[in-house]
Amino acid sequence: MNKLLFTDTPGNAGGCAQFPALVPSMSANPPPFSLSSARLPLLVQPAGIADVAGLSAWLEAHRDWVTEQLHEVGALLFRGFGVRGVDDVEVVARAIEPGLQNEYLGSSPRVALSKSGYVFSASELPDFYPLPAHNEMSFTAQPPSRLFFACTIAPGKFGETPLVDFRAVYRDLDPALRERWAKKGLRIIRNYSGPGETKKDFFELKKWTEMFNTRDRAVVEATCAREGFQPVWKDNDRLALISHHQPVRPHPVTGEPVWFNHIHNFHLDAGHLEYFQVLKLRPSLRHLRYWALARALSAWKRRTVAAEDQAMHATFADGSEIPSAEVDAVIRAIWKNLVITPWQQGDVVVIDNASTGHGRLPYEGPREVVVSWA
Repeated sequence: MNKLLFTDTPGNAGGCAQFPALVPSMSANPPPFSLSSARLPLLVQPAGIADVAGLSAWLEAHRDWVTEQLHEVGALLFRGFGVRGVDDVEVVARAIEPGLQNEYLGSSPRVALSKSGYVFSASELPDFYPLPAHNEMSFTAQPPSRLFFACTIAPGKFGETPLVDFRAVYRDLDPALRERWAKKGLRIIRNYSGPGETKKDFFELKKWTEMFNTRDRAVVEATCAREGFQPVWKDNDRLALISHHQPVRPHPVTGEPVWFNHIHNFHLDAGHLEYFQVLKLRPSLRHLRYWALARALSAWKRRTVAAEDQAMHATFADGSEIPSAEVDAVIRAIWKNLVITPWQQGDVVVIDNASTGHGRLPYEGPREVVVSWA
């Protein structure tokens, strides 16, 4: 049975339980909150006054409660608290995790939006580009523990940030596939052009100077050593990053097995396999064209470029190819557990990155979603 959920309002709004009152701060009688039933994401709404200051004060005083809910459900959606811009987003995020980070080693282009440098655009990729659901920076040595997404401009059409419980994905995958991938191990290949390169590769999302925010090779190599990347310098100042991974990581607190890797993002066939799911969800001529284009580009790249030189690719650890059918099986398991909730302006979603992934669906019209992490 397909468990894909598409809701206007997450959780069960009809059965809300009263949230404990805010600690006294701005008001002698601060408002309580209400909770939806515990389902990804857990919806938290004000039962009285919507106030960023009050919300952040309560969160700061009850971080243990937030942590407990995140480990249980995977994500919290705060809605209706008057969050209006990146400064408000950072206030809420720091109430939960004071030690925000701003080093970004992911593949999606981002731009810092706040003066502090800790709130970024979620992605600068074009609106037609879907992002498969994933755990943030799963290929690094120490991925973020928490993510904070917020909607400052609601999408004109679609553009949701779907969520998925990768504990459920692990359970739904064929045990034989899980065992085979664990036994063979995984390898990620990423190639980046140098700062002077002008030739554009549709599959290459950044230059290595944009990835590491430096032109100093020694700094790059030190970061690679810390993160477990093998840097390979190539002609024309190009850089390849090779890394080896296991498909599963136990949750650092609960110990539950989590399907935790980027193979379904970086494999050469991942783009058209993901777009096929988008096409099935929302059949349209636009999506049909982009699916066909992605499929043709993947076939062309496979015929014309060696695996080691692909902008992004994933193989087994010994260099042998991961069958496209197995990548598709992973993507289908993810979509089986995908939860799609339309954004409302002012929404803030807090995610336990160790268990729960996020993505992006194609959209039309204006849209601004921002992100912080810790």
